[in-house]
Amino acid sequence: MRKTSFANGEFYHIFNRGTDKRTIFSDKSDLERFTLCMSEFNSTKPIGSLYENTFRDKLGVQDAKLRLVNIIVYCLNSNHFHMILEQKKDNGISKFLGKLAGGYVSYFNIRNKRTGSLFQGPFKAKHIDSNKYLLHLSAYVNLNNKVHRLGVQDAKSSWEEYLEKANKSKKGICKKDIILDQFKNLKEYKDFAENSLKDILERKDLRKEMENLLLE
Repeated sequence: MRKTSFANGEFYHIFNRGTDKRTIFSDKSDLERFTLCMSEFNSTKPIGSLYENTFRDKLGVQDAKLRLVNIIVYCLNSNHFHMILEQKKDNGISKFLGKLAGGYVSYFNIRNKRTGSLFQGPFKAKHIDSNKYLLHLSAYVNLNNKVHRLGVQDAKSSWEEYLEKANKSKKGICKKDIILDQFKNLKEYKDFAENSLKDILERKDLRKEMENLLLE
């Protein structure tokens, strides 16, 4: 049984990694495919052929009334991913992640001529129980590839989507206003997130230094 139960209108940190820490996103095509799946599978309605949908001019963004979840932020790293989701429909998070994993694994296995599981068991989830936690976690997830010091070729996150808020004509998959409306402007959130990243990296380096000292 899953320890975390999901309630509508609540926020959750969702994460998982490849089985045996294996690579789950080999290149930009994999990253783009997973992002497309995040958009297309976020609906109570069957989507039909995802292959056919890839020929559309724009990234599909599902009708808000049909969404299983609101995607707040995400980061796809080479061997794991993070998301913050708000559940909108009963059992929405479980349904969304089930469809997302099933669709992407099918694509990945066909592309790489393999069979079997790709992810390390069921996805992990943690309830976000305060607004302060939500804001700091949004920075952590948005910039998670930088936390792991990964290059742009090895990761994709919603950070660029957040920085493009002013461009109303460019749609994305995230509901950003939940975070950005709490700041005076985009620059204030950008500074907040980058300062949070700096603190995270400093703590990470300090922890690594202490571990090395203990091994000496």
